[in-house]
Amino acid sequence: MNSWKDLFVIIYGLNAHFMGGVEDTEPPSKRVRACSRELKGVSNGLKEPASYSFCASMARPLAPQGDDKIIGSKGIKKVEFVRVIAEALYSLGCSKTGACFEEETGIPFQSPTVSIFIQQILDGNWDGSIASLHKIGIMDESIIKSASFIILQQKFFELLDREKLMEALKTLRTEISPLSINSDRVRELSFFILSPKFRINGVSGQQMVKLKARSELLKELQKLFPPTVMIPDGRLLQLVEQALDLQREACIFHNSDDGETSLLIDHHCGRDQIPSQTVQILQEHQDEVWYLQFSQNGKYLASSSSDNSAIIWEVDSDGEVSLKHRLIGHQKPISSISWSPDDDQILTCGIEEVVRRWDVTSGECLRVYEKGLLGLISCNWSPDGKCVFSGLTDKSIIMWDLDGKEMDCLKGQKTIRISDLHLTSDGKLIVTVCKETMILLIDRESRTERRIEEEQMIVSFTLSRDNKYLLVCLVNEELHLWSIESHIQLLRKYKGHKRSRFIVRACFGGLEQAFIASGSEDSQVYIWHRQSGELIETLEGHSGAVNCISWNPMNPQMLASASDDRTIRIWGLKQLHSKQKGKGKLASNNGIHHCNGSTN
Repeated sequence: MNSWKDLFVIIYGLNAHFMGGVEDTEPPSKRVRACSRELKGVSNGLKEPASYSFCASMARPLAPQGDDKIIGSKGIKKVEFVRVIAEALYSLGCSKTGACFEEETGIPFQSPTVSIFIQQILDGNWDGSIASLHKIGIMDESIIKSASFIILQQKFFELLDREKLMEALKTLRTEISPLSINSDRVRELSFFILSPKFRINGVSGQQMVKLKARSELLKELQKLFPPTVMIPDGRLLQLVEQALDLQREACIFHNSDDGETSLLIDHHCGRDQIPSQTVQILQEHQDEVWYLQFSQNGKYLASSSSDNSAIIWEVDSDGEVSLKHRLIGHQKPISSISWSPDDDQILTCGIEEVVRRWDVTSGECLRVYEKGLLGLISCNWSPDGKCVFSGLTDKSIIMWDLDGKEMDCLKGQKTIRISDLHLTSDGKLIVTVCKETMILLIDRESRTERRIEEEQMIVSFTLSRDNKYLLVCLVNEELHLWSIESHIQLLRKYKGHKRSRFIVRACFGGLEQAFIASGSEDSQVYIWHRQSGELIETLEGHSGAVNCISWNPMNPQMLASASDDRTIRIWGLKQLHSKQKGKGKLASNNGIHHCNGSTN
């Protein structure tokens, strides 16, 4: 081939082969050479003797006597154990120690064939590496094809970098193309020969293709290969981290990231990591406190009461809670509260009344949302903070923009008179109670529905922060944990709290929401370990039914509870609050037990 026109015709034919047609028969008047300046200066002969014991591995065959030997009580193969340790030594830069370790155990870090393959990649011996690829023990032909594609693509780019255009074209035509995989990428590679402005993933732009170092190519191949062929980087460290994670998950009191993790002792947390001591009592409400919720940033707490008011409390840096605004305007008791995504505004819903939107900074009511003669029973925000959702007494769900313009309405049996309504953080799902024993998950785009069916009547429910779980409170004094991420599944049941007549709410909380907390009609707060289901704490202090619990999302050691005794209790760690100070010190109820505003 001795003309640029011939070169174009070959490339053109290659593209036509993959595109299935001809778009342009006019050859360019001038071939544009790929700009190699962007590719030069990148090291391609990178070798990493500290990471691979090439000489030791290639000089010594595998020791067959160790292949089947088992060590420890868990059936660990000695060969795998030794190779993982060797990989850790090399990754730490201890190449001499690693080589001695291989010599002493008689077990090489890599098989001789794999070591040869690695060296061929680092040397740029592409033909040899393709040949070795078929000998290193990979049985899956699709993996071999994908690895060959990656290797030959590197060969192609390195030939372009050295301006060996005809050899690059030959590699494309006779080696890459016959693999018959990733045809879109093959078509893009042909453009690299003609165009100075490279394309990434088929999208034109100014971003240039950068030639990979061969050590990076090895890492890409390693991710593709089975771990029996090439041990993943940092495998021993990964195993140690997994063991630490399992220990933390098994620790029913783990509730803090503070402190260093030691490999010398097993992980263990004490009961003192759970907020179990009353550190402050808030007594500003004039009647039963029905609902409360911390803001997402943990700097505020909002509460509502049967006294027709809501209060915004401020949490200072020391965890001290003080009254910021009292929100007056509702004509009926306030059953629910919802913070805006940015925590700048708050919604309150009166029982079968209206929804009000308030400014957190000023305490001013910004808008009242209502729907004719219908009452509103619940409230929540869209994730972008631009819309307000509410359940109506006619069992439909309505959506307004912030100015009160009705944007949408889901008609039919979509809700009942339960003041819980949730949206997932991506805005895709609406979660609502549509019947006494059924929760509805509505896809907002497709309007398709999934259902959770309980055998008992639903009292309340809440959604986890990661949108994966629902916690459902039932009339039979059980809490049910449901997975809703992919398929709906009942995971766990929690028992112990008391509920006979009133609405009692529960919440997720603690570090990584590892705990479940619930109110109870026996005046106590109950806390379970979410994973194990074990009841780990029962908090005493209130003198009336505990209606609602909220765990500070930014402080896993701060909990709030609302009660019929007209108070809110803030709970913290015992060792941090052995002495109470200033305003909000512990107060006595003089032995009077409050329940629904009456005394017994």
